[in-house]
Amino acid sequence: MSGSLSILIIGHLQLTAICLLIFTFNNLDNVKAFGPRRSALYTIDEPSKQLRPDDTPEPQENWFEQKLDHFDDKPENITWKQRYFMNETFYRNDSEAPIFLTIGGELAISPRWVTKGSWIKFAEHFGAMCFHLEHRFYGKSQPKSDLSYENLKFLTSQQALADVAHFIRSMNVKYNFNNKQKWIVFGGSYPGALAAWARQKYPHLIYGAISSSAPLLAKVDFFEYLQVVKTSLTTHSDNCLKAFGRAFAELETLIRQPIGQRNVNEKFNICTPIEESVTKPLDMSNFFQKLADNIAFVVQFNKVNRPEAYYTIGEVCNVMVNDTIGPPFERLGIVNGMVLENLKEKCLDYKYDNMLTEMRNISLLAKVANGTRQWTYQTCNEFGFYQTSNDKNDTFGDRFKVDFFIKQCMDIFSESMDAKYLEKVVSQTNEFYGGLSPKSTNVLYVHGSIDPWHALGLTASNNPNTPTVFIKGTAHCAEMYDAAKSDPPQLTEARNKILDYLAQLLTDSEM
Repeated sequence: MSGSLSILIIGHLQLTAICLLIFTFNNLDNVKAFGPRRSALYTIDEPSKQLRPDDTPEPQENWFEQKLDHFDDKPENITWKQRYFMNETFYRNDSEAPIFLTIGGELAISPRWVTKGSWIKFAEHFGAMCFHLEHRFYGKSQPKSDLSYENLKFLTSQQALADVAHFIRSMNVKYNFNNKQKWIVFGGSYPGALAAWARQKYPHLIYGAISSSAPLLAKVDFFEYLQVVKTSLTTHSDNCLKAFGRAFAELETLIRQPIGQRNVNEKFNICTPIEESVTKPLDMSNFFQKLADNIAFVVQFNKVNRPEAYYTIGEVCNVMVNDTIGPPFERLGIVNGMVLENLKEKCLDYKYDNMLTEMRNISLLAKVANGTRQWTYQTCNEFGFYQTSNDKNDTFGDRFKVDFFIKQCMDIFSESMDAKYLEKVVSQTNEFYGGLSPKSTNVLYVHGSIDPWHALGLTASNNPNTPTVFIKGTAHCAEMYDAAKSDPPQLTEARNKILDYLAQLLTDSEM
């Protein structure tokens, strides 16, 4: 989306059946605000401004009184204002019309997602009411005055799901929805997991769910992410993957001698000369991780119909296999420059202390308050999702092992967030939600083979209650965007399968 699951960005993660669509429909218009990323759960983006007809007004902001702590029954429980948008355009307003609700993920929600995206086509087809609810602690939905470690204890997926449940109950009353009107939840990335979990935890409120590109399994050492990145690069050619491997190996040699260091500084547009950091392991881990992260960014959103024209696997691989440009490390430098320019970053800032300074800023006006600090906290407190590289002989080397990411949790938030703590909370998350063995029914899980996040998702199932759609050759949340002429037939087929599944849910007489 954020998105993407979202975004761990560090210094650089219902129609009359009320259609409760839990997307990570997040606003990435100002991409440069995010800076370098660490182990990112990039969220799905908002639709292009140009796609919205000029005569289609953006919906107004609405605000909803929400509880701070849903698990505290004390009368003095604090409340706060949560932002949402709505679209009644297609609502047929009868006793069986469904309702859709989109829930934001790791960034601010965008009003345009109430008028665009494949879920709006579904809403039009079924005559649904649509809502768009912002995730607590993101965007304008701030329960507290700052993002201190103490305040962030109220930022959990369980609290967010309880927000959804309380919102549904309240909207049922406000709009006099009856018990025959089905709430169907959709979501992509982190909210894709929320969608599945919402149906699982609140089946009396939510009838079904479409869960797209959702990492259901929390995992501290998510080494599989870059393994899928590698496999996806080979869809262009084996030579592309080999060229990336040689480039990283050459960098390891170059940074150890003065002439090589000067080459690295020049070819990779480094903010701080690399020679100042070659003896600082954390800086070097950050450097290599960021380079790998930029490649992963291209892979994760390969050919997705996003508003920004992000580079594709084909475009970066064409550079990497072109030996007339120069040795592999120079080609990697060109690819890195392409991504930096796309993300509007002036240079590659890899300094670990710079990252800590930014990430420790608790102000709601800080750059990292765009979702970076919040999502990082969620990974440190619930999910892990650290995209590691542990093998010196592998494509991306062994410079950013799991300890590197755990140390960031400890340095940014609390020394208590050590390896033992991460293993405990991740285990608790999987026990609470079920990991890849969810206990829910009426959930359709959708993934693309190019998307590295499918490694933590449900891509095949023999359980008729949890069917799956696995789309060959598509990337993160691809089916959630508006259709495009360039869409491959399997993507169109996937959207049709989702539409058929929704029809099945909405005609099901069991309530």
